[in-house]
Amino acid sequence: MYDWNEIALNLAKDIEREIMPLFGTKKAGEFVGFSPSGDKTKLVDKIAEDVVLEYLKPLGVNIVSEETGNIDVGSEYTVVVDPIDGSFNFIHGIPIFGFSFAVFKKKKPIYAMLYEFITENVYEGIPGEGAYLNGEKIRVRPLNEKSISISFYTRGRGAKLVEKVKRTRTLGAIAIELAYLARGSLDGVIDIRNYVRPTDIAAGYMIAKEAGAVITDDRGENVKFRLDATEKLNIIVVNDKKLLELILESI
Repeated sequence: MYDWNEIALNLAKDIEREIMPLFGTKKAGEFVGFSPSGDKTKLVDKIAEDVVLEYLKPLGVNIVSEETGNIDVGSEYTVVVDPIDGSFNFIHGIPIFGFSFAVFKKKKPIYAMLYEFITENVYEGIPGEGAYLNGEKIRVRPLNEKSISISFYTRGRGAKLVEKVKRTRTLGAIAIELAYLARGSLDGVIDIRNYVRPTDIAAGYMIAKEAGAVITDDRGENVKFRLDATEKLNIIVVNDKKLLELILESI
């Protein structure tokens, strides 16, 4: 009924056309209101969100989006979207940001896509079929315990973890970081600020899981999230259970 790959890619390209002239400009960061979760909405977020609504509303699907919240029209399909993951980076001219798109039938995940605006990389996750980068299958890399590289968001908790790994990265776009983990560029992505929302991780979660990642909350239990824009979560995503154990010991 729906060609999700085509829908997601067309939407990403539509957003790209509208927002890229604003990349790295003060105008992009103009304050225009508050999102349902209480975050400030910037002009570029609003522009991207308007494109999403204009495109998805005629399809008659439920929409969960960062700036608008939940639009329930009684469809069995729900699209969870973050039009610009990493909008702080976008506003400040840092080229790490992307479009995050995940589809659920009832509550079952069926398709995910992340599009990186600068590189034009397309990551996809199809439950039961695998994870892909530009149509080629991707997997998490094997853990090398002497050279662990993680992305780590904390407000102090578990700070000793930094001493147990070789490199830490904080790239400011968790969906993109989960895609990097899925392709083997990172060993772990950890956010224990009780901060990330389903809109931030729905697509990245699907892609990382299909690439073989181990995904838990900060207690080592399965991550469960509602399809809404306000719930806040802790998440640990790694390429190996050994790394998960190291992280849990540290936090």
